[in-house]
Amino acid sequence: MVMSSKKALKQDRRGGRRENAGRKAIWKNKDTITIRVPKLIATQVLELAHKLDSGGKIDLDTKSKIAENDAIAPSKSNFCEIITKSKIPDQGTAHDFVIDSNSEEATKHVCIFFQTYFPNLVSYNRFVELEKSALIPLCWYLHLRPRQSTGINFIDSTSLEICLNYRAKRNKVFKGLANWGKSSVGWYFGFKLHLIINEFGEIISFMITPANVDDRKPVPEMTKNFFGKLFGDRGYISQKLFELLLQQNIQLITTLKKNMKNRLIPIIDKILLRKRSLIETVNDQLKNISQIQHTRHRSVCNFMVNVIAGLIAYTYQDKKPSLNLTTQDLNLLQEEHLFPSEPLALTII
Repeated sequence: MVMSSKKALKQDRRGGRRENAGRKAIWKNKDTITIRVPKLIATQVLELAHKLDSGGKIDLDTKSKIAENDAIAPSKSNFCEIITKSKIPDQGTAHDFVIDSNSEEATKHVCIFFQTYFPNLVSYNRFVELEKSALIPLCWYLHLRPRQSTGINFIDSTSLEICLNYRAKRNKVFKGLANWGKSSVGWYFGFKLHLIINEFGEIISFMITPANVDDRKPVPEMTKNFFGKLFGDRGYISQKLFELLLQQNIQLITTLKKNMKNRLIPIIDKILLRKRSLIETVNDQLKNISQIQHTRHRSVCNFMVNVIAGLIAYTYQDKKPSLNLTTQDLNLLQEEHLFPSEPLALTII
């Protein structure tokens, strides 16, 4: 039986057409749903889910003892689905299924071939309600992702818009939390994502603040247990911040404002400072590939889940933006420049 276009449009306006009726069903709304099914990390996620569902304690030091091909009893609480649907991609090839009102094939594919990963599929609205329960486990999982400070660090902030500018006054979800900020492209309403990465493009530290927070304010908290050099833009110029970081064996190197005089710095620092665009490439991939920014959030928790899941998705990229430094280059930097033996003046260029 073929449904008329007027009747289909009427049902879509009511909230979406339900397909694959039964216990395992997916709602198809006007909003796009992105489902990413991981293969290599599925056992780790499932093990964490079963421990949380059963009320057991999580040992952060033990490795997963579940083999990839072992039979695992399906969870009844949908916790596995919440984590694996939160944009955690497979290392190598991410299986992305964009489900909208015109994508019937993707819906059937998930229901038929991924029943092990999604034993109890729920409606889209119900999934949005359950998504907040995955926030803490996702933060824990992101903390366990491999990362290290090698002595060459880049810092920057990027905007996270939560709505269009003309809708800022009517936004109720982030009332009292989000604020106005200004980026290189103009004013926006939302938050800031502060990032620190190393020369391999790995995320070392991050922090989310309202958009009106100064870029320099979260730096001391983000650079704990760091060493070496920290390269930033003009927004991080501060004598007080420079002296504070120098006590932690961190040398802050920033670009120069128009009304400031040039100061000599080592040629290696000058070259690395010109490579600061590396972190801007990371910000671009987080927004366009991991999709950490959109304007359809319905709760603060779901906003955080989307950002954390996007950061986890980035850590599984095979090719991250990198400086491609050799071991010899790193040894040279470590011997000569990463550990200053005497106090340094504010080094800018």
